[in-house]
Amino acid sequence: MKIIDIICSAGKTGFYFDDQRAIKAGAGHDGFDYVGEPVTEGFTRIRQAGESISVMFILEDGQVAHGDCAAVQYSGAGGRDPLFLASDFIPVIKNEIAPKLIGRDVNEFRPLAEEVDTMELNGNRLHTAIRYGLSQAILDAAAKVNKMTMAEIIKKEYATDVTIKRLPLFTQSGDDRKNNADKMIIKGADIMPHALINHVETKLGKDGSILRDYVKWLSDRVLKLRESEDYMPIFHIDVYGTMGVAFDQDITKQADLLAELEEAAKPFHLRIEGPMDLEEREGTVEALSALTAELDRRGINVELVADEWCNTLEDIKLFADRKAGHVVQIKTPDLGGVNNIAEAVLYCNEKGIGSYVGGTCNETNRSAEVTTNIAMACGALQVLAKPGMGVDEGIMIVGNEMNRVEALVNSRK
Repeated sequence: MKIIDIICSAGKTGFYFDDQRAIKAGAGHDGFDYVGEPVTEGFTRIRQAGESISVMFILEDGQVAHGDCAAVQYSGAGGRDPLFLASDFIPVIKNEIAPKLIGRDVNEFRPLAEEVDTMELNGNRLHTAIRYGLSQAILDAAAKVNKMTMAEIIKKEYATDVTIKRLPLFTQSGDDRKNNADKMIIKGADIMPHALINHVETKLGKDGSILRDYVKWLSDRVLKLRESEDYMPIFHIDVYGTMGVAFDQDITKQADLLAELEEAAKPFHLRIEGPMDLEEREGTVEALSALTAELDRRGINVELVADEWCNTLEDIKLFADRKAGHVVQIKTPDLGGVNNIAEAVLYCNEKGIGSYVGGTCNETNRSAEVTTNIAMACGALQVLAKPGMGVDEGIMIVGNEMNRVEALVNSRK
């Protein structure tokens, strides 16, 4: 089955593009907006609506396969590709890339996805968002041609030998970390609440006491609101490097706090994402590896999740090889082609480290559905409820997609 035409449409994502450099430089809030001028090239304001491009492949038999090009919230930061605006990139897809794909066969996913992921224009690789969306469309096309779910295509082509089933779902609270925690408990979220602990003085506490009190509140809240004693969610909290800042990157002091947090979370299991950020990859890997080893040595039952500086497939392999964390977040748009998500999960499985198929709040319903299929096919540890910065949309989109895929696969047994 061949592609006979490619059509693009502009769209919105589930969150916003934020100029991280301007925010770090001290931009203040004005309601939901920020005050001040943007700093990063391409931004017209510090916070602006997230944009996407739906790429639709028209197949010979009239079917339409599609994927969404989308980029992370902090586009243009940390060495990432520039701000992804639909008006800038639709002409690129239409005039430069579509002619290379029209007429191509889509009976298989992997060969064409890998080709697109390494494709260059004028000596440069395609924007990560473009590679992300095109590879989603290729996967959808292969699934439609073969009359399978996207998960079954991945399982077949990567020979994963896993049972395709629903995975634990991780939900985000944003700053409304108490009200949204209640929503998560009512909806039975498997893993919660993210909590957005991104400031030492107001959210972590200089000695970690604010976070410790929140974790204890969260444990008490689940025990109070849950409908069954069988409901035992995992607590997963992202601290954005604030632990390292609070304790001057001291491994022993951070481990002491993590031991206290383990007690505060009981009877629930705790994961802490991004305990430190050394502002560069090697230093962060080394520090996270040391803290992981210290927790293991002392028998502190808290899992560390790698996030900062763990962006590309190469980064993920490095963190996994060095045991920098017990779990690695796979930030799906940063990997470009979704074929790299499969490679990353399978590599983590091989190395005995957990793989968390995450991404960004600034995705679309389509990118969330496609990446969820890949996570299920490769046996990831958990998946992110996305898009959006809350529990409402993402838990519906990702949770319902997992249920649909599992039901379809089971119907064929």
